[in-house]
Amino acid sequence: MCTGKCSRFIGLSLLPMALLNVIANVLLFFPNGKALPTNHISLQVWLMGGIVGGGLFVLCPAFAAIRAGGKGCCGEGCCGNRCRMCRSVISSIFGALGGFYCLVVACTALNDGPLCERNNEWKYYFKGLNESYLVKQETWDTCLPEKIVLWNIVLFSILLGFGALEFLLCAIQIVNGLMGMLCGDCRKKGNHSDD
Repeated sequence: MCTGKCSRFIGLSLLPMALLNVIANVLLFFPNGKALPTNHISLQVWLMGGIVGGGLFVLCPAFAAIRAGGKGCCGEGCCGNRCRMCRSVISSIFGALGGFYCLVVACTALNDGPLCERNNEWKYYFKGLNESYLVKQETWDTCLPEKIVLWNIVLFSILLGFGALEFLLCAIQIVNGLMGMLCGDCRKKGNHSDD
């Protein structure tokens, strides 16, 4: 696969992941579809790993990679494509950092569990337990609001998975972009198709 086609594939893959991360993080502000006071929302939700890290930080490299893998250089010569690859590499570094940030926030959230209520007291009831609450489903119903634990597990798992994929794809795009800068695109002059 040539560097241009690879860039375009990576960019088109990163774009929906970034948008889904933003949606998942926004949904975390409304546990089980209910609005809660701001002091009842988990710290990891407020860190916005999906909105900032896996969302906004990844949108820029997604567009840069799509642009780098776009149609041929039409009048720009091979230098234009190499410049687009260079921009793609620089923005992919930020994208990798964003994906890593999303990954770390999601891991911490899954480890600590949600901020929830028991006996009219709000705290992280699952934090610091000897055994992970993730495998003890019978403890999930003891937290209010109803199904808040499942809500957090599902959405933070989405952020974890997409954050890891974004980090990996941005790392691949860094290597691919460097190869594109050094070697150029494999498309022959005059072949400006995206096939």
